[in-house]
Amino acid sequence: MPLATLTSKGQITIPGSLRKKLHLHAGDKIDFSLIGDNEVLLRPVTRNVDEVFACLHVAAKGKRASVAEMDAAIQRKLQQDFE
Repeated sequence: MPLATLTSKGQITIPGSLRKKLHLHAGDKIDFSLIGDNEVLLRPVTRNVDEVFACLHVAAKGKRASVAEMDAAIQRKLQQDFE
């Protein structure tokens, strides 16, 4: 099980293996929930469509993809992330 060390400023670094598994990136929000007296549940906060809409519009500038191309790209990404 990956471990993290608490700094004097109360900060931790989430181990890389967990960041990858949870698809966390710099700037992502994380929710901490206290469970009982001594356990914490860490959950990534998902973004809604409104937050990412502008990013998608700018990224797609002038580029169009067919549904088949989008499906293929999604499949490649899933295989890459979960193999």
